[in-house]
Amino acid sequence: MLAAHVLAGHAERVTVVERDRFADGGKARPGVPQGRHPHVLLEGGQVALESLLPGFLAELRAAGAPRVGMPSDMVLWQNGRWFRRVPATTHIYTGSRAQLEELVRRRVLANPAISVVEGADVVGLLGDGSRVRGVLLRERSGEARTEARALEADLVVDASGSGTKAPQWLAAIGADAPHEETIDTGLAYASRVYRGKSGVLDGDTLGYYVYPCPDQVHAGGALPLEDGSHLVIVSGLRGDEPPTDDDEFVTYTKRLPHPLLHRWLEDAEPLSPAFGYRRTANVRRRYDLPGRRPAGFLATGDALCTFNPIYGQGMAVAAMSAVALRDALADPRRTPTTRRVQRALLAASRQAWDISAGADRAMPGAVGTAVAGGPADRVAGWYLDRVQERSPGDPVVGRAFRSVLTLAAPVTALFAPPVARAVLFGPPAPSPTEPPASPEGPGA
Repeated sequence: MLAAHVLAGHAERVTVVERDRFADGGKARPGVPQGRHPHVLLEGGQVALESLLPGFLAELRAAGAPRVGMPSDMVLWQNGRWFRRVPATTHIYTGSRAQLEELVRRRVLANPAISVVEGADVVGLLGDGSRVRGVLLRERSGEARTEARALEADLVVDASGSGTKAPQWLAAIGADAPHEETIDTGLAYASRVYRGKSGVLDGDTLGYYVYPCPDQVHAGGALPLEDGSHLVIVSGLRGDEPPTDDDEFVTYTKRLPHPLLHRWLEDAEPLSPAFGYRRTANVRRRYDLPGRRPAGFLATGDALCTFNPIYGQGMAVAAMSAVALRDALADPRRTPTTRRVQRALLAASRQAWDISAGADRAMPGAVGTAVAGGPADRVAGWYLDRVQERSPGDPVVGRAFRSVLTLAAPVTALFAPPVARAVLFGPPAPSPTEPPASPEGPGA
């Protein structure tokens, strides 16, 4: 939707081909199987969305989407340490994906230049190895499918998500499929909606999260939704996937390093079944590398770069990629060739890839074409390990760390002099030995 919004400023008409039919009331769609699971909108994505759709964040708040301060509103555990709940230096939105999607769709489709073909599958590309000229689509009519028809276009943008078939379609018209970089930890997760008696822990705590690490591969937590309920998630690696059976789901939380979530679930009311999800590999499709790349075709969002969902980057990167598309098309200094714009889209996802891929390389059992990394990755990993050791107890390091993780600041923020001094020369600052029940005061 955000790519369509940008393209409407440069084209007479924009057609969105959508395989689902949009449901009223912000319900999860079958074509987005991860839509029932936790989604967060990081600060980098908030800035991008507000730039594309001014006033959007006010609409999101008015719709009741929880705005959660980090780390003050959350009980957080990572690498064996609890985070101090110092005053928030960033905020995330934790409402349902369906709600955010509906708000974006309402704004974007108000533009008469944008139309939608609902209930249709793209089944191929038109054109040849030098230029893409449209798509072949097949519309669904109940259980039956119609004959494929051609939809011609001057530009085709693949925003179909991690299940994209574009590499095969490109090969079918004589172009080169992109090289794929992959890192797969085998992570699987399950999610279920609960309503607690009063928040997750108490009135001062909105959420709880345990991040995975090589020494603690199980993760889990609870994030607030717009209706006052909480979406609970648990995850594990291949061979120890979380169950979707109701009782076993609760029992699985005992694998976390503290019984906090398990105790809460024993008193909370389940509002939904548990849903599982296992497609969590990091995949980057390198359309920027040499090869026969046809003009008139771009990939964006998860169709270009897919991240392990546990880090919550997908929606932010989609919005940041739309900003990159807007800026590349509007740049008066350069002609927006397909290759140049595709490189700009890849650059918009690079920091998120470095974070997700860097963390997952260290996980036991990780496989894929990009697992090994290089010397620079190993040096960066050493430094980031020291950052993570200090961020739970040191407010200066923690602020920089959060700004990078939420894609609000470049990685260079971790090398600012005050941060580098603490990381290279100072010992880790003390952090809580038990989950902190309440936030610290403004002077913390």
